[in-house]
Amino acid sequence: MCKGVRTERLTFLADVNRYTERYAEWIGRQCREKSVKAVSLETGLGWDTVKDLDKVYMRRQLERYPVEPPRVIGIDELSIGEGQTYRILIHDLEKRRPIWKGDERGRKKEGIDAFFQSLSAADRERINLVVMDMWKQYRISTEEHCPNARIHYDHFHIAKHLGTAIDEVRRFEYARLDGDERSYIKGSRYILLSNRENLDVKGAAALKELLRLNRRLNKAYLLKEDFDRIWTYRTETGARKFFDNWKASLKWQRLEPLENPPFLRSCPLSPAN
Repeated sequence: MCKGVRTERLTFLADVNRYTERYAEWIGRQCREKSVKAVSLETGLGWDTVKDLDKVYMRRQLERYPVEPPRVIGIDELSIGEGQTYRILIHDLEKRRPIWKGDERGRKKEGIDAFFQSLSAADRERINLVVMDMWKQYRISTEEHCPNARIHYDHFHIAKHLGTAIDEVRRFEYARLDGDERSYIKGSRYILLSNRENLDVKGAAALKELLRLNRRLNKAYLLKEDFDRIWTYRTETGARKFFDNWKASLKWQRLEPLENPPFLRSCPLSPAN
């Protein structure tokens, strides 16, 4: 007596209906070199079908070559569409490859928690260095899940915070002055935030004149240049001593934006971190 339809599982078929594992493998290899759209046009398959076959190929690659737990990771984010919509990206910085993409929780703590919770306790203990920007939620989650990890803030974001403070000095001076004294400050943001060696002849001349005419901007710019020396240190002790001395010198300069606690707390050598 028949008890319903039974379907035999054919091992040479891929998970995507009507296509073999061998064909999925071929499509996946094509997608390594070309976009999904290009492969779709060349094969006559729908975009969704090509994407599904490529996923089959990628799953097989992970089964054959499992990802080794990382020791050094980078945390960054990708902006999606319009507005403040982000997806967290995790990279294995030693292998130089992405290993995880976040979901709609974006940059929230729960978003980065999901990555760490996907690892075993042993894998989390293996992580010894995490490179990130200064987003507080990244640091909190890392400290909570990775007891052996040191946190390194990247050069770009530290320089960005310092540049923001320098620009606040410029805007304060522009608002404080009037007439001819104000005119030479207008439009000077770019040259103030640039390093001298990156300016052309015209820009270098404009910077020299600006610093000659405004004592406060001159002090702010010299402090910015002096801070760049921190990147030359090869030991934490030397870098910390330099930073402490640089920070102590601010109280004599009377440049309030540079003494702003959010700026000082953002630096990786600040006690708050």
